[in-house]
Parts: sequence; structure tokens; C-alpha cells
Amino acid sequence: MDAFFASVAQLDNPDLRGKPIAVGSDGRRGVISAASYEARKFGVKSAMPGSLAKKMCPELIFVNSDFARYKEISNQVRAVFYEYTDLVEPLSLDEAYLDVTVNKKGLTSASKMARLIRQEIFLKTGLNASAGIAPNKFVAKIASDVNKPNGQKTITPDEVVPFLEKLAIGKFYGVGKVTTQKMYRLGIFTGADLKSKSIEFLEEHFKSSAEHYYNIVRGIHNSPVRPSRTRKSVGAEHTYLENLTSEIFILEKLKILSQEIEKRLVRNQVKGRTVTLKIKYSDFSQITRSKTLEGFVQNENKIFEIVKELLFQQELENSVRLLGISINNLDNEEIKTIKQYIQLKLDL
Repeated sequence: MDAFFASVAQLDNPDLRGKPIAVGSDGRRGVISAASYEARKFGVKSAMPGSLAKKMCPELIFVNSDFARYKEISNQVRAVFYEYTDLVEPLSLDEAYLDVTVNKKGLTSASKMARLIRQEIFLKTGLNASAGIAPNKFVAKIASDVNKPNGQKTITPDEVVPFLEKLAIGKFYGVGKVTTQKMYRLGIFTGADLKSKSIEFLEEHFKSSAEHYYNIVRGIHNSPVRPSRTRKSVGAEHTYLENLTSEIFILEKLKILSQEIEKRLVRNQVKGRTVTLKIKYSDFSQITRSKTLEGFVQNENKIFEIVKELLFQQELENSVRLLGISINNLDNEEIKTIKQYIQLKLDL
């Protein structure tokens, strides 16, 4: 979906159509969760502080989020997907992978099918969607951004490698800002640059991610569309109105987060082995620290003790604006299956 949260606000309030809007707040700790395309022209984007967005676009209009409404429309969109295939893997409220190799309409053109799906979404919701059509999920994900908003891009099998070779490395799905900067330092600016590196070079510099980078730039990505996605982690985080400068205050907040994590683990009927602490400082720099246990954990007190241990591994570098805790390596069915074949590890 195109600028989903912002587009829903414009759909429900015609006075906002054609205007730069952002879902979020321009308060001192406000963060943008979505921006309309009119706002994006000014450089406004998600995860940006609201105060900065307002400086970049003085005419910016802020609106509150409405997740009940987002969920309502998301269900309408997914209903359209299921008219074409049962192989639907939702990524979020506004995005999904569809495997249409065999489809309910008997269509032989995936590009035509994407157009029909986008048309039906618009007729039923009044919102625009974009699509990427490709032989695998990785390339389809990248292609979906090429002709946004309200467009689509098809990349046929023989076009995959030439397309990826020309692509800026920062456009590769899953290559974030930190990894992009690292690749720049190694002289990797495009897919062609990445493709020129040997597997040995990639293993030296990217460790366990080496094989993934080696394969994706060659168009190799064999992950199937999974209609039922198993939860991989449970987490909670909070951005604070006042920076936290005392370890005592930080521990108080981490205790509250630990309680919330237990509630979510219990609600989802899972336990986890890996506890991760996330700290974002007032200068927006960020660190994460993790510990993997021998057994599974769900109790808030045990989680809190581990988080305390992670906190005191190193002195705080600055005052803290955000804290987060997440639990990975869950004991759900997918993880149980994986454990039969490999020993799960997480570098500390």
C-alpha cells in the first residue's frame, strides 16, 4: 500500500487530500510513523523526529494514528489477495508477498494479475497500491518500490541479474544504513561491485551474512511464500519525554518493560532463549546487547535480571531517550523444527 497510514487519514478526511501530512507528533519526543507523498517531497519520512519534519515542511499537518481503522482496511485488502491465491504471507498491515504461480483465476500473466489486484483494492478501499513482480521474494520486494506510488514493476528471470547489477547497494532490501556505509568503505556501491567480490572476501568482512549477500546479488533467493508466518520475536520499547540520566531511573523503566514482555510472551504462549537490550542515546546513537540462555525464559524477574546484566556490561555513553527489550529464539513450532537440524547461535 502507498503511504498507508497517511493515505488512510486523507481518505477519511477529504480536507487533507493533496496536502503534506504526517502521522505522529511534532512534540519534543514526537516521531513520524508515516508521511504522505506530498510531505515526502520535503524530505519528511518515517522514524524522523516530528520537530525536524516541521522545520523541513512548515506546512506539515500532523494527525493521530488509528490502528483500528488501519486493521479494518488491511483486512479488506487481504480479502482481495485471497480471491487470487491462498499463498499470502503478510509482512505488516500494508504489505504482503503473494505466490501466484498457481492461482484461483487461472491467469497466466503475473503482471496482469497485479494490475487487477491493484484495481480491485482501489475499488474496495479507495486507496492506491504498488506491486513488484519477480521470480523470488527478494527481487519482488525491491521491484515494488521502483514505480511507487500507484505503479508496478515486473522483472523477468533474464532481467534479474542485470537489474541487480545496476542497483545502488543502499536499495538492496535488508541492507541498512550501517551496512551500506561499511560496503561503501569496501568500495561496494552497486550490485555489480558486490557481485565482483569473492565469497572469501564477503566471509572476511560480513561473517554469517556473506552467503546471503553472495546469493542475492546473483538473483538466488529460495525462501518460499509462507501463508502462516511463525512469530520470531517478542519485544517492547519506549521513547521517554525526558532523557534518562540515572541508572536508577533506567532500571525502573526496564522493570516496567520486563513486565510488559512477560505479558506478551504469556499472551502468545511462547518463551524465548535470547534476551536483547536496546539503548538509544540522546544523540540518536544506538547500541544493542544480547545474551542467549541454555533454557527458555518467560518470567519478568528472570528477564529483568538478564537485562540488568546487559546494562552493566559497559558504562552509559550519554543520557538515554529510548529503551527496548526483545526476546528471540522462541519455543514455537518453527524454532523447534530448526533446532533438530542446527545449533542456534547468536554472537554476544
